[in-house]
Amino acid sequence: MAGRKRKMLAAAAPEQTVNKHKNRTDLKLNAETERSQYFTKNNQQHRLGEEFFNQSCLSLSKAFLGKVLVRRCADGTELRGRIVETEAYLGGEDKASHSAGGKRTERNTAMFMKPGTIYVYPIYGIYLCMNVSSEGEGAAVLLRSLEPLQGQPVMRQLRAARRKEGARQLKDKELCNGPSKLCQALDIPRYFDRRDLASDPEVWLERDPNTNPAEPHNIVSAPRIGIESHGEWARKPWRFYLRGHPCVSVVNKEAERQTLSGNVMNDLGPSDEQSDTGQHNVKRT
Repeated sequence: MAGRKRKMLAAAAPEQTVNKHKNRTDLKLNAETERSQYFTKNNQQHRLGEEFFNQSCLSLSKAFLGKVLVRRCADGTELRGRIVETEAYLGGEDKASHSAGGKRTERNTAMFMKPGTIYVYPIYGIYLCMNVSSEGEGAAVLLRSLEPLQGQPVMRQLRAARRKEGARQLKDKELCNGPSKLCQALDIPRYFDRRDLASDPEVWLERDPNTNPAEPHNIVSAPRIGIESHGEWARKPWRFYLRGHPCVSVVNKEAERQTLSGNVMNDLGPSDEQSDTGQHNVKRT
């Protein structure tokens, strides 16, 4: 009887071993399946270099849509957000631009540096906005809104630090849906001004390997925000956003109708704009 029992156990052992390895494999596969695509070690292969930024301001504003802004914090944590809204400021005759008329100052120097240079400036004395220089003298693109992709708990803490105590917890779509909000959520400091987005170790831009470039019919062209005092320049349709995206700061229904019909709008009144609450109508000062 004892000999028969040993034979039975020996026969069962291989099956148990196989099941044991199978369970380990399943666990490994599950872990890999649940792991975010953004936690891979090969992100640098998707980083955008100098050639990407070297294009006209309007072209770059649209090319930014769908790209991923990455911020590596001091402790190694990486925060990521997909760009869903931008504004183009062409410099030169663009009266709403900080570099209108070719004016150079200590503050706007980054706008005259090589394409891909970061331009960070303060508004209202307490908030910051992040821009990126493009091809063209004094031209730059304002980053208006992001879709949070990675590091939302950290983003939420960073945003909470600037809000009133006891304020309700922000939804993910509210973390970066405004130019100053995204700077808070990704901890973009003032000293990032004049850095090179193509080579900086703490902040860069990536292609999303799982997302195709935005199709033209999905990009809405609308007037820029917070520049009403600049007359005809306030009506230029140089704000671009992804149609129907929940993280867009300000939805412009008339612009969406015009863009969908293939007509780029030339004039629009503020009554057609709908925005949710928050720091959206940021004025370029």
